[in-house]
Amino acid sequence: MLSITVLAITFGVVFLAELPDKTALAGLVLGTRYRASYVFAGVAAAFVVHVSLAIAAGSVLTLLPQRILEAVTGTLFLAGAAMLFLKKDEEEGEVRKPGDQSFWKVSGAGFMLILVAEFGDLTQIMTANLAARYDNPVSVGLGAVLALWSVAAIGILGGRTLMKYVPLNLITKIAALVMLGLGVFSWYGAIAG
Repeated sequence: MLSITVLAITFGVVFLAELPDKTALAGLVLGTRYRASYVFAGVAAAFVVHVSLAIAAGSVLTLLPQRILEAVTGTLFLAGAAMLFLKKDEEEGEVRKPGDQSFWKVSGAGFMLILVAEFGDLTQIMTANLAARYDNPVSVGLGAVLALWSVAAIGILGGRTLMKYVPLNLITKIAALVMLGLGVFSWYGAIAG
């Protein structure tokens, strides 16, 4: 049965935990380069998968080897930073049109980025814990999905708005530096344990 209280608690906790996380950054970067609706479709689908896994697994996700997850995440961020640093400069303010980038290619890229980068993330573990605590998978799942979708939308729309005021090349370089920092931080967590 749907509990508005459990849904609201889950939404608040997951939203606040995810807001400063890599999802907003990923959405911002993808939102500057591709059609926002295509990006959101892929990201939203990935979050449904994540929340479903968290709900299904309950608190078992907390037993996954954290060092391995940190190493994989760190590697992905370092690869993303390298790709951004090495990317050729594009025409200022250019956003790829759907003809250049199909719905499936763009949404698939957003899906895979979130699917891999967010696996074992704090919010996924929190969702599993909330599902175990409240024993209300529908309310917890709905609250978590809505929170994650909200953060993704903020990041994607923020990227589109930011591009109007800041050159795309500067946004790309800053995003690459942030991804580099997150990669180093993730690898440090994997090594230091």
